[in-house]
Amino acid sequence: MASDPQDPNDPRGEVHHLGLGSSSSSSSFFGSDDSRSTTSSGEIPPTELCFGAVAWGSASTIGRRREMEDAVAVAPDFVSIPCCHVGGCAAEPPSGESSGPRFFGVYDGHGGSQVAKYCAERVHEVVAELWKKGSDGEGWQRRWEMAFSDGFDRVDNEVIAEGVASDIVGSTALVVLVSGCQIISSNCGDSRAVLCRGDQTIQLTIDHKPDREDERERIEREGGRVINWKGPRVLGVLAMSRSIGDRYMRPWIIPVPEISFLSRSSDDECLILASDGLWDVMSNQEVGEVASRLLRRHRQRSLANGTLSSPAKAVADHLVKLAHRKFSSDNISVIVVDLKSRSSNHL
Repeated sequence: MASDPQDPNDPRGEVHHLGLGSSSSSSSFFGSDDSRSTTSSGEIPPTELCFGAVAWGSASTIGRRREMEDAVAVAPDFVSIPCCHVGGCAAEPPSGESSGPRFFGVYDGHGGSQVAKYCAERVHEVVAELWKKGSDGEGWQRRWEMAFSDGFDRVDNEVIAEGVASDIVGSTALVVLVSGCQIISSNCGDSRAVLCRGDQTIQLTIDHKPDREDERERIEREGGRVINWKGPRVLGVLAMSRSIGDRYMRPWIIPVPEISFLSRSSDDECLILASDGLWDVMSNQEVGEVASRLLRRHRQRSLANGTLSSPAKAVADHLVKLAHRKFSSDNISVIVVDLKSRSSNHL
């Protein structure tokens, strides 16, 4: 895979990654394997800034596969709540703008498309329901951690209980929430989200790969093995170490997300969420440079023409076509979120 992962300790990005059972909030970590929650040493400091509209667009292709197993989901009215519940800020959103977070999800299925499609229909509903049942008593950040970790676990259980698919079908689950002041990422698997901020491309999620040191240790502790067969795979089968579904691979494959928080900045250009069909053939930096360049070009044209059209869809289309031209062998799905849009719209 072509990648240039962001160091989670790099102070430029200030991405707070939350894993399992640790007191740190500035790096990736894993503790008790049966934990369904995340912990942190404290709340992210509140911001005085609240940014306005975002626009988005998505594109997908079956590519060189026989079946389309990817699914995407966008829920612009995910949950209507004040900004203080999604970042702890006291600022008000720009006049006329919704204060609730937007939900974006990419689900990359394997063994079939059923689990990915189910996730696209259910994850945002379940997370919203669990968030509403929670309380800010332990802080806004902890409330979101529990909604995501318990939400992924519930959807995983529903897949089995409702007979959505057989035990050999599964899916990654990559979710990003965008509010006026905060970007929250919850990831399970090897789909990936990056943020273009100024001239940087910041990786918001860390791929759950079997050869990741902490993941390999967890798998081996449970009696499993990582076998190199066309790349590192759990028991020589799955090329990821976490997913929704895949019950035949428990306890080595788990549905526990890794969650990160990042305060928004006026330098933020866009977010890119994608399945590994993109990241297998393009580096973070390459994707970031292409997306930023195209967005700026389209914004200039929009200003010159006096229109409010969003370039996000055009950028998503371009990235999918570019990955296909680079001989990606997988399904390719991309969501682009324009963080400098003058209007809230999507395609």
